[in-house]
Amino acid sequence: MTAIQARSPLAELVAQLPEAVVSTDPDVTAGYAQDWAKDPAASTPIAVVRPRCTEQVQVVMRWASSQGVAVVPRGAGTGLSGGATAVEGGIVLCTERMRAISVDPVTRTAVVQPGLLNAEVKKAVAAHGLWYPPDPSSFEMCSIGGNVATNAGGLCCVKYGVTTDYVLGLEVVLADGTAVRLGGPRIKDVAGLSMTKLFVGSEGTLGVITEITLRLLPAQLPGPTLVATFDDIDDAAAAVLSITRSMRPAMLEFMDRASINAVEDYTRMGLDRAAEAILIARSDAPGGHAASEIRTMADACESHRASEVFSTDDPEEGEALCAARRAAFPALERKGSLLLEDVGVPLTELPALITGIAQIAADRAVTIAVVAHAGDGNTHPLIVYDPEDADLTERALTAFGEIMDLALSLGGTITGEHGVGRMKKAWLPAYLGPEALELNRRIKTAFDPQGILNPGAVF
Repeated sequence: MTAIQARSPLAELVAQLPEAVVSTDPDVTAGYAQDWAKDPAASTPIAVVRPRCTEQVQVVMRWASSQGVAVVPRGAGTGLSGGATAVEGGIVLCTERMRAISVDPVTRTAVVQPGLLNAEVKKAVAAHGLWYPPDPSSFEMCSIGGNVATNAGGLCCVKYGVTTDYVLGLEVVLADGTAVRLGGPRIKDVAGLSMTKLFVGSEGTLGVITEITLRLLPAQLPGPTLVATFDDIDDAAAAVLSITRSMRPAMLEFMDRASINAVEDYTRMGLDRAAEAILIARSDAPGGHAASEIRTMADACESHRASEVFSTDDPEEGEALCAARRAAFPALERKGSLLLEDVGVPLTELPALITGIAQIAADRAVTIAVVAHAGDGNTHPLIVYDPEDADLTERALTAFGEIMDLALSLGGTITGEHGVGRMKKAWLPAYLGPEALELNRRIKTAFDPQGILNPGAVF
């Protein structure tokens, strides 16, 4: 007797779906227990379900609703806040096999299933001379469905916005198996409540996203890239404020000394190991204005005591420089386990946040590397620790909480793009306040009265 036959409710689900959609193989289920956050509280799901269409997702949710079984929606598993952590006695519903896409170059829209990777969407629309802007650092391996579920951002968000700014419509399967269409391929549509935006960033707690209508832009022109190194973090932060006061660059990224050295160990691309900070900036201004913007940014860096300022018009060289920033997460993972932060503050508070994080690292005697989407105040402090060292782990967890508290004290947020998931939900009440938290709970209950969708995430 197989495991599925022995568990009759699960056998009922298997009977309603094509072969190989449901798996209880321990080698498979173990691989879907955690996302990239590696939540130590993860359980092994009783099954992994990998549907290919909306109708199959409906079957799963009707079954789960009738049985009271928890469902954890999952994309590519690259989430950084534990939002796709499997729960005891539940299933993981993974959308990785939902990979259809159609592009309409006339309306500049694309209709995509959630399993496509961000990079695959970019490539598909580029073939039509179009561009999908949101570009998380993990764009080559994160799914578009996961991007929508967490309202992901990326390196170009300072100018072009985040995922929600490009979502025109959704198809969503609710907890009871009902499929609903929200929005559509219209640029202007204000009929009814803005339900589409409600699901963007909902982290699988309100429904399972099965189709996304995306707004696209004309293909981006290649632009010059600037790199400035600093001997003092305060000078780099001041340069950021000077730049954003006068323009909106296409990219403005920050790396501190710990992240610079980790990336140099990883890539051997010749980064300045002695630098306390690096800024990586780009302009894509049309009509020959890009060179002027780069010069203005260079002047801002030089006036704030940059030790070196370098710019290039070569697209390949520019991409290589941006690759250094994108490599920060995998480079630091080689140093140990990571507690991944994602706090944001008003731009004027960015210097206080960065120096405050440095003080926390010193006080707790832990390594905290900081990379940031500096142009919009969204920072990623990465705490490196050894989970086998109990004392170090305790200090790392303390530092994690202190960074959250610091961001809140500066009028900031506990997450700018990674989501709340399970790693940050303890700080959500302090961020939202009791009235807004209760409103969030009421909305969750309205969509998922049994509480079967991603239980334990966010709330």
